Amino acid sequence: MKVYLVGGAVRDQLLGLPVSEKDWVVVGASVDEMLKKGYRQVGKDFPVFLHPKTNDEYALARVERKVGLGYTGFDFDASPKVTLEEDLLRRDLTINAIAQSEDGTLIDPYHGKEDLDKKILRHVSLAFAEDPVRILRIARFAARYKNLSFHVADETLILMRQMVNMGEVNALVAERVWKEWERALQEKNPEEFFFVLESCNALSVLLPNFDVSGVGIKALSRAASLSADADVRFAVSLFTFNLDQAKIICERYRVPNNYSELLMLLIKHYQDYQSAKKLSAIHLLEVLKAVDVFRREARFKKFLFACEIIAETLSELNNSEWLNQVYLAAKNIDMKAITAKNLQGNDIADLIKQTRLAAIENLIDDV
Repeated sequence: MKVYLVGGAVRDQLLGLPVSEKDWVVVGASVDEMLKKGYRQVGKDFPVFLHPKTNDEYALARVERKVGLGYTGFDFDASPKVTLEEDLLRRDLTINAIAQSEDGTLIDPYHGKEDLDKKILRHVSLAFAEDPVRILRIARFAARYKNLSFHVADETLILMRQMVNMGEVNALVAERVWKEWERALQEKNPEEFFFVLESCNALSVLLPNFDVSGVGIKALSRAASLSADADVRFAVSLFTFNLDQAKIICERYRVPNNYSELLMLLIKHYQDYQSAKKLSAIHLLEVLKAVDVFRREARFKKFLFACEIIAETLSELNNSEWLNQVYLAAKNIDMKAITAKNLQGNDIADLIKQTRLAAIENLIDDV
């Protein structure tokens, strides 16, 4: 039984980047042997184990055989006879197919170190084409390493286009698309994710109506330079979608509520943001209630920030300070005076509304 460090830990170590987690491959062992040594098996698809002390992931070396469409259509063999080179051959990119032995020696049969030096994202073998998730992964790696000048190899782009033409992308399940999309939104250059998907013709399948030359991609790039909030990045990137288009995308990929809600608010109320200084007190209060600011102030701040980014991208008005003043005026009413009146139900709600309207009107009059 031999153990090797593999994948991202080796890659990032060679790039001089921090290593956040370590994955190991075990050659020459069986499931029973791993269990006897105290490793805990996880997952049903293939034999992966957690180290009894470190909780690092240890996977038996395996080979795979394509038996159907999509990323689930595989049979695998994880017998003790599978070699390290065979295991590395099934991996997606050469830069992820480098192993390191316990004494620090690199095992690099597919020239991943050379591609790291040349800043190239290149598939290891034609087995790349068997798993459509790899299209999303390579786009995400392009987003992660764009600042290091990495680019996708020409032959890999050709292979990705062939995969799209064969319908592999259509077989992707929603959860896997969203997982890679969300992770890409958190990278240093998330816009590169969409550029790569466009270059291999996958974007029109996954995100119809997304324009890589439009406002959304420019706003995304700007947002990435200002904030690490993935939900803000998501919202500004899809800002040009109409409500129906946005709902379809969010439902299709089961986008979490914090992402979809911020997007919907941005689409519905950006024009209110632009017109804020011309709106009546009652209209302003309706906007505040629509954003649910009195219960979800943090989301209101994100809404304003997303509007700022769109406004900057379009060279339009920045009304965040004004809307924040409106919110504070409505928020800081004298609730003790209202509750002292001992009103009930709708009566107290109406009084709160009227008091907030009066506070906003006073603010407007003072400007």
